[in-house]
Amino acid sequence: MSDACPPEPFEWDGEVMRPLRPRRADAFYTVGERYIMAPISQRSDATHKHEFVWLREAWMSLPDHLAEKFPTPEHLRKWALIRAGYSDSHTIVCASKAEAIRVAAFIRPIDEFAVVVTQEATVTRYTAKSQSRRAMGAKEFQDSKTKIMEVVARMLGVEPGQLPQREAA
Repeated sequence: MSDACPPEPFEWDGEVMRPLRPRRADAFYTVGERYIMAPISQRSDATHKHEFVWLREAWMSLPDHLAEKFPTPEHLRKWALIRAGYSDSHTIVCASKAEAIRVAAFIRPIDEFAVVVTQEATVTRYTAKSQSRRAMGAKEFQDSKTKIMEVVARMLGVEPGQLPQREAA
């Protein structure tokens, strides 16, 4: 088990914060020690599902030239996360432009969702951040959801709220 304590659910009973999984909490907390607690707002299942339904609708409305670039809604989601700034990047400086092209060709298949960019002798690989409940709280998820919807809608030339009507027509 890792030394870092993962988020654990507790319940306030009016006097004491009680762990909902006492044996697990016992593995991470020491009796008599003091800990600082902060609430984590949980995102709703509805907003989570809305993003994926919306992205699927957007993906299904892609014109042919974009559909080839995004074979699945997941490809579209991860690309939009990267474009919206929800990504990690790794940069490799090569000895030449030719070497950069070879390095890019080598690392591109490692992650089918990554965006690999070469600029002169530099290769940068961008990978989308996870939107899992563990990785993103409610506020960050909502911000990322709004931004990726804006990125995709802009690419399609519509407003984010217009997409479902466009599909229904």
